[in-house]
Amino acid sequence: MLLTFLFWTLSLADTTGRPAPPVDSLNTPVVVRSVQIRGNHRTRERIILREMDVRVGDTIRREDLTAKLAWDQRKITNTNLFVTVDVVAHDVGSQLVDVEVSLKERWYVFVIPVFELADRNFNEWWYERGRSFRRTIYGARLSYKNVTGNADKLSAIFEFGFARRTQVVYSLPYIDRAQKTGISVGVSYQTNKEVAYRSSLDKLVYLRTEDLLRDRFFTNVVLTRRNRFFNFHRLELRYARNSIADTVAKLNPDYFLDGQTRQRYLQLSYAFIHDRRDAVAYPLQGHWLTLTANQYGLLPSDHLRLFEATGNYTRYWSLGGRFYASSSLRGKLSWPDRQPYLNFRGLGYLQDFVRGYELYVIDGQRYGLVKNTLKYQLLNVRKQFDWVPVRQFNTVPFAMYVAVFGDAGYVGSTLAREYDSRLANSFLFGGGLALDFVTFYNLVGRISYSVNRQGKTGLFFNLTYDL
Repeated sequence: MLLTFLFWTLSLADTTGRPAPPVDSLNTPVVVRSVQIRGNHRTRERIILREMDVRVGDTIRREDLTAKLAWDQRKITNTNLFVTVDVVAHDVGSQLVDVEVSLKERWYVFVIPVFELADRNFNEWWYERGRSFRRTIYGARLSYKNVTGNADKLSAIFEFGFARRTQVVYSLPYIDRAQKTGISVGVSYQTNKEVAYRSSLDKLVYLRTEDLLRDRFFTNVVLTRRNRFFNFHRLELRYARNSIADTVAKLNPDYFLDGQTRQRYLQLSYAFIHDRRDAVAYPLQGHWLTLTANQYGLLPSDHLRLFEATGNYTRYWSLGGRFYASSSLRGKLSWPDRQPYLNFRGLGYLQDFVRGYELYVIDGQRYGLVKNTLKYQLLNVRKQFDWVPVRQFNTVPFAMYVAVFGDAGYVGSTLAREYDSRLANSFLFGGGLALDFVTFYNLVGRISYSVNRQGKTGLFFNLTYDL
């Protein structure tokens, strides 16, 4: 089905041409007479205007107006509330313009059947876990965006099978009149009958029984602050309670440290985010900076005392024509050196991995990671299918890129010998080729072929989406 969709879209003609604003002297100032928003059937206007730098009554040079409207269009797009966004200026006089914002809203409510793999990624399941369908999770997920028209979101997860999880989160981006402060609250409970209780030779080692081996519970509240368009502050207070079976504690006494079977703590986290990417799902221009600090354990009675700091800076360039490049620098530091295995994380989790080492986990207290990518745009189209009765699905954007990449990383660990790690405390290198495709609802897929420093090669597949 995926390949059929891929070949079908390759046959489409490019229809992304947009009318250019009328050209006068680029230095001529113009006055914004009005800002007209069309197509927001559910979304409140103030949510859209919050993203716009251009205001009614502004006097702006025509050249600057074009650039400002382009960024306003990107910011509105990055709210993830709309399938398409077009922001243009129309001359209504010698020095007057009307700004028109044309929107097509997304479908906001999804109840998604869940049938997915329990492993870190598809590649680990395919190559390391025997492609066993016993290692699957099934259930349903609810994603309800823009519940009240204020860009708020309610999400719920009900999963069974290899792991059981129930989770509910509600977030409201703005709770004040100035639209700068937001809040999110959540609760989650998860149980497992199979647990990765340690790593050995840079691979996860699992234990499975018919009895409950681990349960995890947390509840949290998050406050966000957005004083400027591109700067975000995030403060989280979390309560976590975890427990494991005696069997796990015997196999790895350092899972919670000292053979403990329970772990309870408060966590305080702060993050600063500067996000000036042109598109959140698949950026081609701009930059992104994230700095975080996490303190695990706030009370004398807490079972965990750990501090970690992480950073990520990524830059995206247009090289001219259809060529683009990106470079990312990430890192982590944590203290003390002796840490519970559950919280002992290096490279190989989520998006922090050297491409070419998708099948490995390299645990450590600190790491550095550099990712570099050069890509060429093969296709970028937006087709309108009026015969599709649901307007939220009858506009299909699609883009495809071929990329070459090269990564380097290093994990520092004082526990490499305890976990028989061959890759910790050594430099890691990987590179290869990839084919990326991007379509609506932030669906991004990648097929890549890579080789690492040890000469291991592999064909890997990744798929992400944000409904």
